[in-house]
Amino acid sequence: MERLRNILFPNRLNGAITIAILALVLSAAPGVLRFLVLDAVFTGGVEACRAADGACWPFIGAKLGQFIYGYYPDDERWRVDLVFLLGVAGLAGLMIPRVPKKRLIAIIMASAYPILALWLLAAVPTKLWGGLLVTLIVSAAGTAGAFPLGILLALGRRSALPVIRYVSIAFIELWRGVPLVTVLFMASVMLPLFLPEGVTFDLLLRCIIGVTLFAGANMAEIIRGGLQAIPRGQYEAASALGLGYWQSMGLVILPQALRLVIPGLVGSIIALFKDTTLVLIVGLADFLGVIQRNLNDPAWSAPGTAATAYVFAALIFWLFCFGLSRYAKSLEREERR
Repeated sequence: MERLRNILFPNRLNGAITIAILALVLSAAPGVLRFLVLDAVFTGGVEACRAADGACWPFIGAKLGQFIYGYYPDDERWRVDLVFLLGVAGLAGLMIPRVPKKRLIAIIMASAYPILALWLLAAVPTKLWGGLLVTLIVSAAGTAGAFPLGILLALGRRSALPVIRYVSIAFIELWRGVPLVTVLFMASVMLPLFLPEGVTFDLLLRCIIGVTLFAGANMAEIIRGGLQAIPRGQYEAASALGLGYWQSMGLVILPQALRLVIPGLVGSIIALFKDTTLVLIVGLADFLGVIQRNLNDPAWSAPGTAATAYVFAALIFWLFCFGLSRYAKSLEREERR
């Protein structure tokens, strides 16, 4: 109780804010509870939803396949399931502390898994991909490409060579100064104009490239902050041991810098995951895009359908983002030990 009191009521101002927030939550809770549970429809069809004043959960059940797979053919969805299953297994092996041989798992996830996933999914044209599948692919591929790019840009911005430093600065400031939606428009519309005649890239690939460059520039500044926080003595100690530049960075400096910026990196990854919804503007049917398209289905026209769909979308995004943030917290606790 003492700890709870210190968190909620450490002083008069924070205590007043806590009371105001609790009052707001309690005033909104009855209406939310009525809509989501008490007046909601859990079974039946659209007629039951039209007669109810609450959420239309049968709509979620009827459209769940499209929300996850998009327009991926039903008889080929086992490919997506296998990719998801292998990805979850690999991530679990990396995240659970007691699992042995993490380095081997990391190598497999960074090399063999992407190739296998691409081989499995490429059996179906990307124009049929959609839903949570596209959201996870864009965010995962963007993060995987942005992290090493961010490290190189951060090192380049601190380089003693003027050409490398100024090129890195120009790249970072250009991509950080442009909204992601503009980047996606450039990748989907303008990029093909600069390619030779007859040469083109898949729309999904173009969006992933744009997201990667945008996220890499943002991560570079976060990593640069970690590098600047390392005491000068660490650089001198690495030099005294006879380590070269890349050995010093890989073995001494970067491990410490990345530990310091775990919260910032996770925040960037979470923001990227949420920003993937912007790909619907350029024609990709991501998770939110598929939901919006299904809201136009006249067969499921009911007063509570749209609100139910958006609540479901918010819940899915919250679960992923909350899971990432909690894992980051656990990493920070491990590093303090």
